[in-house]
Amino acid sequence: MPRHDPATRLSQLVKHATEVFIDRGYNDTQMEDIASSLGVAKGTLYVYVESKEALFDLVARCADSIPSFEPVPPLPIPTPKRAATLAYIQKRLAQNQNGPALVTALSRTRAVSVREEFQEIVRELYDTVERNRQGLKLLDRSAKDLPQLAGLWFEGARGGLVAALTQYLNREIRKGTMRQVTDITVAARLIVETLVFWAVHRRWDPQPQKFDDSAARETVISLLTDAFVV
Repeated sequence: MPRHDPATRLSQLVKHATEVFIDRGYNDTQMEDIASSLGVAKGTLYVYVESKEALFDLVARCADSIPSFEPVPPLPIPTPKRAATLAYIQKRLAQNQNGPALVTALSRTRAVSVREEFQEIVRELYDTVERNRQGLKLLDRSAKDLPQLAGLWFEGARGGLVAALTQYLNREIRKGTMRQVTDITVAARLIVETLVFWAVHRRWDPQPQKFDDSAARETVISLLTDAFVV
């Protein structure tokens, strides 16, 4: 860890800890692993955080937007109750679950261009997932080790989004503005998984292909729109 002020050191700690938790998962990550990534002794970490639990909570809160840590919080950051970490993650997921475009589409009563509406829904979801990709990958990687996290992510956030998309697709298919599919819920899940792969998981591909991010985004949006809209 470079010789910097505590605020800079905390930022570096969050950055490296995020990478290690994503690489190894919660259970297999040891404080020694994070210290090694930073190039410091294990004991140095405890100047900043009280425990691995405290560090995971900090990472969950800061992974996608590492703050300046000015002013520096009281150190070491204490170990939170597990319920507090879960409550924060649940709130964060709920805030980003269904974007305004999807909510508006589900509540509208007047006729609109479904192609434009669906494109906006997909684009907004893609951007939201991409913007939160570190935190989502962290949850995805650690959920198998923390069953309560798995419930929040797989059953709650992802399940709720699939349900909302299923409702939207069902309505538009019945109106004839979108194509018939064998199973609407499968179709909704396909949309979610496609977005999550391209906006999140491909960035951790062990043998990644190089793609222009903007081109990948627009290609995914275009293909999904053409696949579903009549």
